[in-house]
Amino acid sequence: MTDSITWTIAQMADDFDVTHRALRHYEHLGLLSPERDGQRRIYHRRERTRLALILRGRRLGFPLEEVATILDMYDDQPGEVGQLTYLLSQIDDRRADLERRRRDIEDSLRELDELEKRCTEDLARIG
Repeated sequence: MTDSITWTIAQMADDFDVTHRALRHYEHLGLLSPERDGQRRIYHRRERTRLALILRGRRLGFPLEEVATILDMYDDQPGEVGQLTYLLSQIDDRRADLERRRRDIEDSLRELDELEKRCTEDLARIG
């Protein structure tokens, strides 16, 4: 049985809170491949799933090229096992990058606290 539920570009944009332009961009990059009926785009469940994964990848900070690689691995060789193995390595890299950023943010916040304290002390001394 085929999945007969379809969505328009407007419905997809509304459901996922993205612009039509973003959907067309993902299509241009080959991340989405809706059925075409003239100028009309018809999205099937596969595109909805792919869009959800694209947006999740973006939220986690993966560049679109990495998202494309991961999505394409599912459809082609090495298949799901290869995709999951690759994804695990990418997760490790992404986690390390976020940990570095968190340390940088924490260092910056400490520096701001120290600067604020010095400024407050200087104002109290001057005034």
